[in-house]
Amino acid sequence: MQQRPLDEAAGTRVSALTLGAMPFGTTVDEETSFAILDRFVEAGGTTIDTANCYSFWVPGGEGGESESVVGRWLADRGGRDRLTIASKVGSGLGADGGAEGLAPEVVRTQLEGSLRRLGVDHLDLYYAHREDRVIPDEETLAAFHQAVTDGTVRSLGASNHTAWRLAETRALAERRGWTPYTAVQQRYSYVRPRPNTTLPEGGHVHASDELLDYVHSHGLTLFAYTTLIWGAYSRPGQPLPEHYDHPGTDRRLRALAKVSEELGASPVQVVLAWLIGGTPTVVPIVGVSSVAQLDECLAAADLELPRELRRTLDEAV
Repeated sequence: MQQRPLDEAAGTRVSALTLGAMPFGTTVDEETSFAILDRFVEAGGTTIDTANCYSFWVPGGEGGESESVVGRWLADRGGRDRLTIASKVGSGLGADGGAEGLAPEVVRTQLEGSLRRLGVDHLDLYYAHREDRVIPDEETLAAFHQAVTDGTVRSLGASNHTAWRLAETRALAERRGWTPYTAVQQRYSYVRPRPNTTLPEGGHVHASDELLDYVHSHGLTLFAYTTLIWGAYSRPGQPLPEHYDHPGTDRRLRALAKVSEELGASPVQVVLAWLIGGTPTVVPIVGVSSVAQLDECLAAADLELPRELRRTLDEAV
């Protein structure tokens, strides 16, 4: 699988597809999780994405299950030096039942917990999982920069941030001489929700045109989650969630069906190839619950869309 640089200064590289480990240890059992991880690495995948909060909202979940499963897999299989491990802080449950936020002590404490559960001495990529408009950005960024200085984190990212907040925090880091966010993780797929729609999934922020432009013009790396919209592309005739119900979705689904038929590829593969080869280049995060689902996604890493078919997809708006 093709690799690309994430952070030249840190030497961090990522694979064309990232494996999302969110369901591991809760809705996906450990045996299946190990099989998925094995297959991903066998196919040349190197980048694994998790978070300290995965998945406290699942019945019986407390958070940390995903990191713990990945940690046990790493301990059993080895090969840590060939992998890029990403985790996040900020969306776990706080003492008041809300999000834990990005106070410096939270960043430090939760980083220690993530490293312990994963059984590693550093994270290759550490995200602010969501905005925290209560804690001053200077305090949060200083804590993240200290983690980089200490060697427990290599590169930093921002997830679920608006474009102006991303620009603001990066400018502040530059003024202070601190490590900036070089990765962005946002919800993004081929079909988009209705404009001005508030997503019902708490904390999810969809990539805006402004954010895409900022990422491209500043040479950042965009990681996209919910790329396959919970398997919706694999279920012809099944309605998408209500907030995708608008004329643009119908036009895009028709274009997707046409391109898929011409290429002899599945809609899932075409969507992933469209993301990988577009502008800006996107690193899709694929969350699967079986090796069979993963294999379908892996085929997209080598699928190139001819220019005219990409135009067909792009112009369906």
